[in-house]
Amino acid sequence: MLSLSFTPLLPWPVLAGLGILVALLVGLAIFARGRVALLRALALALVLAALTNPSLVREDREPVKDVAAIVVDRSGSQALGERPAMTDTVRAELQRRFGALTNIEPRFVDVPDSTQGDDGTKLFAALSQALADVPAERLAGVVMLTDGVVHDIPASAAALGFKAPLHVLVTGRPDERDRQIRMLEAPRFGIVGKDVTIRAEVMERGGTGNAVVTVRRDGEEIERRSVPTGQAFALQTRIEHGGPNVVEIEVEPLPGELTVVNNRAVLPIEGIREKLRVLLVSGEPHQGERTWRNLLKSDANVDLVHFTILRPPEKQDGTPISELSLIAFPTRELFVQKIKDFDLIIFDRYANQSVLPSAYFENIVRYVRDGGALLIAAGPEFASTSSLARTRLSQILPGEPNGRVVEQPYKAALTGVGTRHPVTRALPGSESTPPAWGDWLRIVSAQTKPGVQPILQGANALPLLALSREEKGRVALLLSDHAWLWARGYAEGGPYLDLLRRLGHWLMKEPALEEEALRAQTTAQGREVRVERQTMAETTDPVTVTGPSGGEQSLTLTQSEPGLFSATFEAKELGLHTLRSGGLVAFVSVGPPNPRELADVFSDTERLRALAESTGGSVRRVAEAGGGIEVPRLQSVRSGRLSGADWIGLRPSDSATIRGVEVYPLALGLAALALLAAAVLAMWLVEGRRGRVA
Repeated sequence: MLSLSFTPLLPWPVLAGLGILVALLVGLAIFARGRVALLRALALALVLAALTNPSLVREDREPVKDVAAIVVDRSGSQALGERPAMTDTVRAELQRRFGALTNIEPRFVDVPDSTQGDDGTKLFAALSQALADVPAERLAGVVMLTDGVVHDIPASAAALGFKAPLHVLVTGRPDERDRQIRMLEAPRFGIVGKDVTIRAEVMERGGTGNAVVTVRRDGEEIERRSVPTGQAFALQTRIEHGGPNVVEIEVEPLPGELTVVNNRAVLPIEGIREKLRVLLVSGEPHQGERTWRNLLKSDANVDLVHFTILRPPEKQDGTPISELSLIAFPTRELFVQKIKDFDLIIFDRYANQSVLPSAYFENIVRYVRDGGALLIAAGPEFASTSSLARTRLSQILPGEPNGRVVEQPYKAALTGVGTRHPVTRALPGSESTPPAWGDWLRIVSAQTKPGVQPILQGANALPLLALSREEKGRVALLLSDHAWLWARGYAEGGPYLDLLRRLGHWLMKEPALEEEALRAQTTAQGREVRVERQTMAETTDPVTVTGPSGGEQSLTLTQSEPGLFSATFEAKELGLHTLRSGGLVAFVSVGPPNPRELADVFSDTERLRALAESTGGSVRRVAEAGGGIEVPRLQSVRSGRLSGADWIGLRPSDSATIRGVEVYPLALGLAALALLAAAVLAMWLVEGRRGRVA
């Protein structure tokens, strides 16, 4: 291919100035000498032409294929109903048809769901990334195969960065029907023991106008009602415990519904305790009393009521009550009127000194069985005739003293059960033998009741800490009053804070300290889920994982530490996954609780229409009325319309790669010099002849 090229020896503005000067001189010469001055003009023109350095350029060009991008939407909404089959069929047909075009290179871009966040369908971002190495002029066209629900549509065609036509092939059918839950008011936090209000709405297309809604909390059904669709409704649920309370709202499906995945909305509500009310009743003063008080007062969430019995009945000395500075022990108010207000009752070295009548101990038993918590921190008095084990509390205590108190140094140690129990498992210092903590010097000899196994043992393998459940409540028995030695750093001390806090949290039913628990949470990788099974058994059953669409898989757990089994799996779907192991149920929401991909599941031909038509492209459904699939023909179009009733157009660019270039200068060499010399000689001869004639 030949072309004329200029490489001026002087800047173009200078050449333009010289051209104007030459034109003026030639004009004056013609005015003064007549037509003979035309030869002078020719010579000057040749000089100017030489200064532009003209040359003939011959390029060896090899045509290159244009690029057509085919963006295939593989997002969550594209996995609904028959859309996956439609997408695969159309993609295969497009691949076959593009293969028949010799001048166009097809580039298929499959766009899956985002692995993190809730960004929705980002087709244009994926398109931009896929075409980063393609010059804009080589793009013949873009074909998008999608359901039309796209979340990164540019504001105008100018923002696309190319001028090629955009054609959209929409999957799905216009008569789709679906029903879903939309959350209107979803509290993230709630106070334990209080109700929270949730507002939601059932949205539907092609429905009946009414729907039955089922409400579950932590997998247990708590309410079922019929609600009108398209109208907000409110429900109340009680926050039963600290930590996540998973509330699930499910609406019954429609016949032939597009998907049932969005028929459930999941709301994890974090349970927060407003104040932990603890009643601490101390017997005779001892060095460990302040340890309990300091521990409880250091927690701002604990509202502590503490009484110490300083004047038991046997120490009456005749001093008038009016002259005493002691506060009367409000036994009736605490153990009759307000006992249910407390989350935990602690008896610290308390002996039965007739301060509390038997009926009050019966109230404590009832309080525990109704869901309360009781801790006995025992000393030598527990082995005496005034022991609490000789009151009506004996029916709920996990152990019974035999009347002996062992006074000798010993190291508290985990029992076999204690290595698996969440209160003592991996207690700092327990990993070595003997444990790396200081000695205690006293233990009350006792026998645990049948079915109760201590989690800590002391001197002579005597039970040191025993736990038991009494109907809805819990009881702990600590058979030594020397925990304060760890707090004081005696013989390097020990993990008293870890032990006593875990003990208190177990008594108050913190989910993280349940002996039998199933937990699941997503990791930093987005769709990877870590499953943990806490158990007191040596082995555990597999976990059954049920995905949002109902598919199941079995997960085998391996022991990561005593009493704790774990495994991970990659979730294939976004949404709520249900995990079951034995009688335990857990939930984990992969991705956002209510994914953006499932908020609007109906296929749409209008969202992309304005953008596509502004590029000369088109938007059409691939589903035919009779149930078949129609894929438009592909056609190269250099001008005019770019789409028709059954075809879509691609605009070729005739791009080529230059393999070689040959340059032939026209103003250099002997030929150019001879031409210039001939012009000058002709001018000299003509003007000289005219001078002789004159």
